[in-house]
Amino acid sequence: MIKSVIVSGPPAIGKTTIAKGLATEFNLQYISGGDALKELAREKGFKIQGEDWWDTDAGMNFLNLRKTDFQYDKIVDQKLKEIFNRGGVVITSYTLPWLVKDGIKIWLFGSHQNSAERMKIRDNVNVVQALKIVKRRYSENKALYKKLYDIDFKNDITIFDKINIINLNHIITLVNTCNWV
Repeated sequence: MIKSVIVSGPPAIGKTTIAKGLATEFNLQYISGGDALKELAREKGFKIQGEDWWDTDAGMNFLNLRKTDFQYDKIVDQKLKEIFNRGGVVITSYTLPWLVKDGIKIWLFGSHQNSAERMKIRDNVNVVQALKIVKRRYSENKALYKKLYDIDFKNDITIFDKINIINLNHIITLVNTCNWV
């Protein structure tokens, strides 16, 4: 069985870009943990629009709901664990690296400023606004996952196989060195 890959890191650091690139390069299925959470939000009555939905008031309202009701994260994380354990997928997730064994776990390193610059281009917002959004999402997610799973997000990265500043070609080379079966 081909192992699965998890790509994690701070908000807007390039997880989706890298994960889709790895999925294409290694002919694996791509799964977005964020998209799975969006589906639950839609079922709860939230109107989901655009790739930048997490950065909208509605996205932040759903995050606030998740801080008081962990069922959403637990449902998605359980589903992602099952998919991960089947093998042959690349998954973006904040929490999954701490919740599974095996596979290949990649942490994308970057500053809030790096994320804000990416968001500025991706979401067509000014860098000051992007930096504010990135910092808020980071601190909110960090607090949520600490409370939910006792994960010290970004500070405890010892579980990762590969830690990289965002460079798809370099990550492909690193993943090629991993034992895939």
